[in-house]
Amino acid sequence: MFASQILLGLALASAALAQAPRSCSSLPENPKFTSDTKLPDPFTFFDKKERVTSKEQWECRREEINQLFQRFELGTLPPKPEIMTSSFINDTLTINITHAGNSISFQAPVSFPTTGTPPFPAIIGVGGISIPRPDGVAVITFNNNDMAQQNDQSSRGQGKFYQLFGSNHSASSMTAWAWGIGRIIDVLEKTPSTNIDLNRIAVTGCSRNGKGALVAGALDTRIALTIPQESGSGGAGCWRISDAMLANGIVTQTASEIVQENVWFSVSFDQFVNDTSLLPFDHHMLAGLVAPRGLLAIDNTGIDWLGPESVWGCMKTATKIWQALGVPDGMGVSQVGNHDHCAFPASEQPDLDAFINKFLKGQNTNTSIVHTDGADGLGFVDSDWVDWSVPHLR
Repeated sequence: MFASQILLGLALASAALAQAPRSCSSLPENPKFTSDTKLPDPFTFFDKKERVTSKEQWECRREEINQLFQRFELGTLPPKPEIMTSSFINDTLTINITHAGNSISFQAPVSFPTTGTPPFPAIIGVGGISIPRPDGVAVITFNNNDMAQQNDQSSRGQGKFYQLFGSNHSASSMTAWAWGIGRIIDVLEKTPSTNIDLNRIAVTGCSRNGKGALVAGALDTRIALTIPQESGSGGAGCWRISDAMLANGIVTQTASEIVQENVWFSVSFDQFVNDTSLLPFDHHMLAGLVAPRGLLAIDNTGIDWLGPESVWGCMKTATKIWQALGVPDGMGVSQVGNHDHCAFPASEQPDLDAFINKFLKGQNTNTSIVHTDGADGLGFVDSDWVDWSVPHLR
């Protein structure tokens, strides 16, 4: 009974959030930005005229946040392509896409579990997976570098996504990856022979690919569970908190540095990197786009470059969105140090198991997990960053 309730809830959430109600207002053509040194209120609309008081209103606010991220950080996510065909041979998905006279083809190998009963839950690994593989779960490997390169700044507009849509498309590499993951899910929906349970799909990745996993989970509501691992600034970290860390003498990655390193973000983001207080959002709201679906942010307190305080404060703040929606155990934060980057410590296994078992296996597990091994919350104080209350949305 519990498993069927979980699956029904995920299906209803996905359907409800797939598109905003027709009554939702649009963003202004040329929005004006005002400085906000704290983490912006996810429950107040951009025009500051109204605050969210219901789940129906949240759907509109969620879509507004989605559009803000696409316009001013991530670039535009294109819809489904005009023509798409596929095959599933030797446990490999081959996807062929044509758009505006341009064509690409890419593959995604599927590794099936040796235990369990089909249809299987599945984890899509952005560049593979760094978490321990769960029993009874298929793993689909997405070659994100093939879809959009991420070598350095010269990678802008390089990869199969840009062969299809043009090298000047606004989409960042991470948005291009999210689009590619969406096409994998499209094909799974049309190919029952893959024996993949469409209601139990997760996405994960570590470091730069963890940033991409978070973006994919935020932009595609068909993903039941999102597991960004050690994604740092530009992922589970908040830009404003990372800037404060650097100002306090901690050498950590910030917005102004990250845009010089790679093409994970759209060029539209450049205007904000030297004053992130002007952003109408921060990454607690990117995480909030996943709500009410499952999200487990895995992080490492031992690497300053990842911005442990930023990630802890940002994701702890993001949990307030799940609280408002009445599903406080839908999001977790597990932050443990004393290990190498992307090396998953055994002490976090129970946290991972709880989320996998609930969202991919339909079990009744305790996912009220929000903890760090950093002393004194790594210096993050809620009142320094949050000046808004959490509504109870009905």
